[in-house]
Amino acid sequence: MNIELSEEEMAALVLLKRSGVPALEAAQVACAAIQSGKGRTKRALSCIAAGAEELKKQERTVSFEKAVAFALEARRERRVRTVYDFRYFTRRFMKRCPGLARRKVRAISAQECAQYIEMAFDTPRQRQKARLILSGVFGTAVKRGWCSENPVARVEAPRVVEKQVPILSPQEINDLRQAAEAYQGGNCAVAVGMMLYAGIRPHEVARLTWAQVDMRERAIYILPQHSKTGGARRVTIHKPLLRILRAHRRGKGERICPPNWLWHWRELRRAAGWGTPSHPWPQDALRHTFASYHLSHFRSYAELQVEIGHRDATLLRTRYLCMNGVHTSAQFWGA
Repeated sequence: MNIELSEEEMAALVLLKRSGVPALEAAQVACAAIQSGKGRTKRALSCIAAGAEELKKQERTVSFEKAVAFALEARRERRVRTVYDFRYFTRRFMKRCPGLARRKVRAISAQECAQYIEMAFDTPRQRQKARLILSGVFGTAVKRGWCSENPVARVEAPRVVEKQVPILSPQEINDLRQAAEAYQGGNCAVAVGMMLYAGIRPHEVARLTWAQVDMRERAIYILPQHSKTGGARRVTIHKPLLRILRAHRRGKGERICPPNWLWHWRELRRAAGWGTPSHPWPQDALRHTFASYHLSHFRSYAELQVEIGHRDATLLRTRYLCMNGVHTSAQFWGA
């Protein structure tokens, strides 16, 4: 087949050949660009430039695992509990979601984020927290230019229905206190007393030393860096806790809890009869018991709010209190 080519067409063939790409493939690319530009050369060139820029963005990204490492580094000055939660949740994501650690963050969609949350966590409350932490990872990635948007922003937050937490009965309180006195010579008795009679959280107790306990003023001082919410508070030492503190008093430099406290706390509960499928430990039971007995006896939401470290009384009214479980509050407080 003889085809006569014009000088312009010959020049075009030479240009295609110089590209280093087979002439047919180069022509196909040129045709695709012209079609994208709707037949206009200038628009076709703009399409190519825009595509090249987008390709650069897509190539400038990191794996999810690396994004997590940078996000943790950015949070290294946060409270110990915050860093612990961030590390725990992100590790669980990578453990329970095969291949996630190596996925490029720019390629992860909102739908995949929703699936990861469902796969890694079981309860609505866990998934709510997981969503916040996953959003934090992508927030760091967006700031560093590793992805153009935070896909978690398009994931609907799990709905959490607040349920009233049961409080301990007088017999259960007695059993727990006896177990605490018997466990390792009463090594955990003060920590249990602080959780039960002062509403201090297990992770806050773990950071306390005897230097923060003032028995003359009858107060325990929770430092900002030790509290869950980041705020300092002064907690009152009432009669039953004062008796426990006097019985187990130690030097100011010593910690309230023994090393590996959370493990001991779990074993102590087992010794008291909790931790079986038929008798599980109610989460935050001591803090809720304290709140319920405090309001029943002292009759003040404002005072309880300050003692427990809440910004307002909303959570106390909706979830914390179990007034029908309170029995002989005066006896609880040693009045």
